[in-house]
Amino acid sequence: MAHSRVSFQVATAKWAAAFLLAVAGFGGIQPVAAEEAGSKGAEIYCFMRQAGNPHGVSWDAAYARIKRQSSGLFKTSPEHAAVLITETVVTNKDKYSSCAKFLGALYSGREEVGVDSIPSPNANTSKTSDTSRYNY
Repeated sequence: MAHSRVSFQVATAKWAAAFLLAVAGFGGIQPVAAEEAGSKGAEIYCFMRQAGNPHGVSWDAAYARIKRQSSGLFKTSPEHAAVLITETVVTNKDKYSSCAKFLGALYSGREEVGVDSIPSPNANTSKTSDTSRYNY
């Protein structure tokens, strides 16, 4: 009886280890892959914005590239993709020097660049987060 319990525990431990290795290999973006996806996304987003395209079109193209590049079981969230692009631009300031002014649109969804808007007294100032621009 004790022998069967030990072999069951060993089998369970082996199965759990195999499962964790599988999840680690396929469950998420590895740091190198994430860095490469962010680089490709930043390249597309910045090129399109500098060519005069609006945020929405540029974002859709960059996000599609990042999603296609990810190797995990789960697709990259729009918020994470925005962070990947931002990190790439900030890390490579020389390469993307003229793109920094567009980064705010990744988080606000606004087209204006470098404009601080003061809400009117009648404006709705609710504290809810609008993530509708990240439809996927």
